[in-house]
Amino acid sequence: MAHEHPPRFEEPAIPQVIYTVPDGSVHVVDVPVGQSVMDGSVRNNLPGIVAECGGSCSCATCHVHVDDEFADLLGEPGDEETDLLEFLDGADRRSRLSCQLVVTEQCEGLRVCVPEGNG
Repeated sequence: MAHEHPPRFEEPAIPQVIYTVPDGSVHVVDVPVGQSVMDGSVRNNLPGIVAECGGSCSCATCHVHVDDEFADLLGEPGDEETDLLEFLDGADRRSRLSCQLVVTEQCEGLRVCVPEGNG
């Protein structure tokens, strides 16, 4: 009778998100799948993402510019997010609210730039 081994459970991959903050410094942060890009910044005390509303898509103090390479992966912003982005100084085609960017395994190496003036 062959000895059976219990199935191995691999630890889920934790993607690394790369944040460039307003002072130009770069921070590589492990952000678990299912958390937002905003959560990764706030939980690691990175400067620039204020997150006044706590991630409810109502303040736009978590504005980031997403690297072009990841824009399609993250999809289009929803109506609420689009409405908030329209009124932001410095918003452009790469602009997103980081509270609306939920990390998936495909987000490994996601690069975001945090502009000055959030909050």
